Amino acid sequence: MVEPHVSLDEDTLSPAARKLRGPLEDQLTSALKAAADKVGAAYSGEGIDQVMAALTTEAKAGLHPDIAAGFNPDRQQLRALAEAIVREHD
Repeated sequence: MVEPHVSLDEDTLSPAARKLRGPLEDQLTSALKAAADKVGAAYSGEGIDQVMAALTTEAKAGLHPDIAAGFNPDRQQLRALAEAIVREHD
């Protein structure tokens, strides 16, 4: 399975978020990894787009609402995770 890692673009972060960049990246990566584990365990033949949506929903559910509101996972990474889940179960 693809191991997710969230990297934040420092140029797009507020000054406060810049100071917390490392821990924030760790938290987002952890939430995305947990989502991949959960979605993978529940996978039952859904398409890539459905798996991507489920990954996003589950990752955001594992975050504080304020952080979740601003979290937009990288589409390429999300697709790679979804494809890995589908491949793993086919």
